[in-house]
Amino acid sequence: MTDVLIVDGANVVGSVPDGWWRDRRGAAERLRDALAARPGDEEIILVVEGAARGVPSVPGVRVDSAPGSGDDRIVELAAEHAGRRCVVVTADRELRERVRALGAECAGPRLVRP
Repeated sequence: MTDVLIVDGANVVGSVPDGWWRDRRGAAERLRDALAARPGDEEIILVVEGAARGVPSVPGVRVDSAPGSGDDRIVELAAEHAGRRCVVVTADRELRERVRALGAECAGPRLVRP
């Protein structure tokens, strides 16, 4: 069974002040494309919210548009993947605590930033 990598899109995009706020959707698409280029066979889920909702999935990356809070959707996904090795990529301390309580591991944005 492959690992699952759940990426907090807003948090990872916001970790680098590169003008992402002018084009949130474009920033999410660039992150999605960088994730798709990662080596390995892990299942990758990119959670987006707000202006980035509606970014399409690509081969290798499932984009999940949170209907409300991205953090709440990430917690739901971590719970759905209990029993598998699940790594949540975020720098959000509160979110890290919530997903660790479900057995997920956490990593910072540098794990996936190009």
